[in-house]
Amino acid sequence: MAVSIKRVYEEPDKNDGVRVLVDGIWPRGMKKEEAEVDHWMKEVAPSKELRQWFNHDADKFQEFKEKYKEELKQHQEKQATLNKLKQVVRDNNKQVTLLFAAKDEKHNQAQVLKEILDHQPGH
Repeated sequence: MAVSIKRVYEEPDKNDGVRVLVDGIWPRGMKKEEAEVDHWMKEVAPSKELRQWFNHDADKFQEFKEKYKEELKQHQEKQATLNKLKQVVRDNNKQVTLLFAAKDEKHNQAQVLKEILDHQPGH
């Protein structure tokens, strides 16, 4: 079983398991009740500077991924939140869905986090 990802605007599903929003800002136009988010781990999101530089440009995704992984290692708060997220994944046997707001479903931070979480030791 792998960690799942989906847009926060999609209908919640009982198969989502634990729903974790990994965006730094709350999704536009979305009420908290509608989102059915179990955890909002905004600290794990890319920095504003990195997000603005990337601007969901698919051509920059590989470089974004490298810079984002570096950010996760360099910033203590991001590292601590990533460790909490890893624990949620372990505690729930990967029955976790990472939620994001971006329109591009292939080029976003949730994809990067999924890759990290799916390659954790012991899974």
